[in-house]
Amino acid sequence: MVAMAKRIQEAHPGTDIHVPGKFGGWSSLAPMWHQVVDLGNDLMKLSAAHPQGINLIGYSQGGLIARAILQQFPNHNVKTFISLSSPQAGQYGTKFLHLIFPHLFCKTAYELFYSSVGQHTSVGNYWNDPHQQKLFYNYSRFLPYIDNELSSPRSDVFKSGITKLERLVLIGGPNDGVITPWQSSHFGYYNEEEEVIDMRQREFYKNDLIGLKTLDLNGKLTVVELSGVSHFDWHKNSTVLDKYILPFLD
Repeated sequence: MVAMAKRIQEAHPGTDIHVPGKFGGWSSLAPMWHQVVDLGNDLMKLSAAHPQGINLIGYSQGGLIARAILQQFPNHNVKTFISLSSPQAGQYGTKFLHLIFPHLFCKTAYELFYSSVGQHTSVGNYWNDPHQQKLFYNYSRFLPYIDNELSSPRSDVFKSGITKLERLVLIGGPNDGVITPWQSSHFGYYNEEEEVIDMRQREFYKNDLIGLKTLDLNGKLTVVELSGVSHFDWHKNSTVLDKYILPFLD
């Protein structure tokens, strides 16, 4: 993200860029709500310092955290939010799993993640096992709530924090190699047969649970599919930066 920040400053001299230093490394395993509230408070301070409006970029897990911040803090003044290779619809894949939990198997990981212990990890908060949906909705404390698939006293707020955006950009691609399915970066996800259902075909979108359909119908949603980029290169790839990020920051 530092390389991306330097490239943005080169293209937009004088731009004030803030790259959070919190929750790097193993601290990224802290529960998602903890990270959302902590980083969200920082975002609101930035918003107050820049009343003209700010842009927000979230990469990988950070993109899901950023999305939840917009929902949890609906008084934000973010104009454009760019989600860069983020598991917006959840995660269910061995390659990703073994980056952090090398001894877990994908099909049995729910036994850990859908428990009180597992829900104290960020990964457990958005682990979305298509074969264990009942347990997902019963135990997950994060993803089904920010998706408004489970109602809460903040359901209306969660939607308004997204629909006020001027632009939402979702970036991902088939050669990512970590986000699984890669279409999760576009809010697509597996059904019980592990067939990927496109965002616009999911009930989540059709029922406009968080406002994606509203943004889409108003021309405020951009979906970018780019081949040939691995997960660890999205924030460093010059084509991604020059063609699919910088143009949305003007």
